[in-house]
Amino acid sequence: MKAAHMQRTLLVALALAAAVPLASAQDYPKLKPGQWEITMDAGNRAKDAKPVKTTMCVDEVSQQQMYATGMGAAREACSKNDFRRDGTRYIGYSECKFGDSKTVGRTLMTLTGDTAYHVEVKSTYDPPFMGMKEAQTTLDGKHVGACRDGLVPGDIVMPGGQKINVKDFGKARTPPPKSSPNATQNAPAKKAAQ
Repeated sequence: MKAAHMQRTLLVALALAAAVPLASAQDYPKLKPGQWEITMDAGNRAKDAKPVKTTMCVDEVSQQQMYATGMGAAREACSKNDFRRDGTRYIGYSECKFGDSKTVGRTLMTLTGDTAYHVEVKSTYDPPFMGMKEAQTTLDGKHVGACRDGLVPGDIVMPGGQKINVKDFGKARTPPPKSSPNATQNAPAKKAAQ
């Protein structure tokens, strides 16, 4: 359960890190296209656990997709999701619901040009979520060059080596069709038999 929570937190945080610069559609600072290394440190992790490292390959289109994913998730779960720009920093405040728990999150993202960022996320949970009353997470992202190792824009390599693409985020959320293909195929046959 803790591993699943960490993966979910990482995906949300990565989407947030890509989404925050896009909060102002007019003049958002774009991340430099190429390969990025992201280190996530959850303050409430076990003392012997190491920070989580992730690799992702981005271009302008995949950044837009991450933004859409992050904003879509926020619309579903959050009653408030406000971001404002202050020079090279983005300051965020959100109120969301996860299960029975109300989560209040405060985010500060600091950009270093288009080649690095630092994100601090402080969250409180009421009632506690998976035993946590509060959580503090930091992410540090840095551009390391052109995409390599077979990665294409939108690819994210999770700490365990699992590779996912931001394009696939939406597919998992798409509801199944209301009728099965067999029911559709059988309908004409039933009508013809009558």
